[in-house]
Formats: sequence, C-alpha cells, structure tokens
Amino acid sequence: MDIPVPSPAPGTANSLWVAALELVHSAVTQASPWELAGFVTGLACVWLVVVRHIWNFPIGIASCACFIVLFCQQRLFGEAALQVVFIIMNFHGWILWSVRPRENDDAQGIGHAATTEAIALTIGMVPLTGTLWGLLTLLNGSAPLLDAVITALSLIAQWLLNRKRIESWPVWIVVDVLTITLGVWRGLYLLAALYISYLAMCVAGWLQWRASMNDRGGINSA
Repeated sequence: MDIPVPSPAPGTANSLWVAALELVHSAVTQASPWELAGFVTGLACVWLVVVRHIWNFPIGIASCACFIVLFCQQRLFGEAALQVVFIIMNFHGWILWSVRPRENDDAQGIGHAATTEAIALTIGMVPLTGTLWGLLTLLNGSAPLLDAVITALSLIAQWLLNRKRIESWPVWIVVDVLTITLGVWRGLYLLAALYISYLAMCVAGWLQWRASMNDRGGINSA
C-alpha cells in the first residue's frame, strides 16, 4: 500500500527532508522483494562486521542469496557470480572466526596485511579484472568493465576481512562507491541506498578497528 508523502513547500526549512522522504519512498515502492530482503540483511551483516560479531557470516550468506536473484534479473552476471563466491568465502570466514572466538571480542586478531600479501593482491588485481571483463563481455553483461572491477575488488576485500586485516575497509569503501554508481545507473535505487549505508558503516568500521589496534597496540601481519 502506498504511503502518501507530502509535497515540499517552496522556501520552507523542511523541503530537503521531505524530498529525501520522497526518494526513500520511491526506492522502497519500486524495489523487488529480493532487493528489499538483500537491503535488510545486508545492513545487518555490515553492522555485525563493524562490531566483530561472528553472526555477520550467516547473515551475509542470506544477503548474498537474495542478491544472486536480483543481479541475475538485471543481467549483472559478474555481481551474481560474486555472490556465490562470497557465500563460499563467508563459510571460510565463519570457520576461521569460530576456531579463534576470543579474537572476535577484542583487537588481538586485527592486524595489517603483510607487504608480500599486499603486493600479491595488487598485482593479481590486474589479470583477475581482465579475465572477468572478458568473460562478462562474452556473457553479454550489461556493464562488463565496471562489473569486473567491482567483482575483483570485492574478492580482495573479503579475503582481507576473513583474515581480519584492517586494509579490508578502504578496499570495501572503493567497492561501495563503485556499486553506488552502478546502482544509480541501473535504476536500482534501493541498492544504491544500501551501499551508501555500507559506505558510512565501512568508514565507522575502519575507525573503530584502528582505534582498537591503537588501544591494545595490536600489530599483526602474520
């Protein structure tokens, strides 16, 4: 059922607020059930990552499942395939965090990526992106290059997150900005709104993890 939203009165102080409500209302009413479900579970997942709670993994798996359907409907095959990989990597992270539960409660498990790890991931980004671009072009994807870049960066970010590397956050921030662009371009406004929320929480997560490392002197690059 549509919820009536009042039209903004020109020159009033609440015009921007009413305009924002209209945008949110439009995004929600036009979104598919899969987009709405992915939106809710996605927000919950990222927040649980910020607070280092192990339940981010099962919630993340549910969110990925919703987005598989959504991205297939939009012919964003790289993003859809990425969700399958994310499900696998979420199970991997779930296992890693389960065998070291104490590290989820403090900063002991947080660390920097080793120099060799960072170099290997940076170099690997180039052929990975190129391969994905070629495959997505063959599959007649709707945005093969952008889709490939987002997919490659997301895989790197998830790898770093599973190993509790603080560098995962700036990589996720880049992914969020690119996905917001993709969502607006494809008319997936609720998806774009979700990734704007992700962006804010990623900045908060980066600051929170860094503060935890500073408080405990947590430096770990093993």
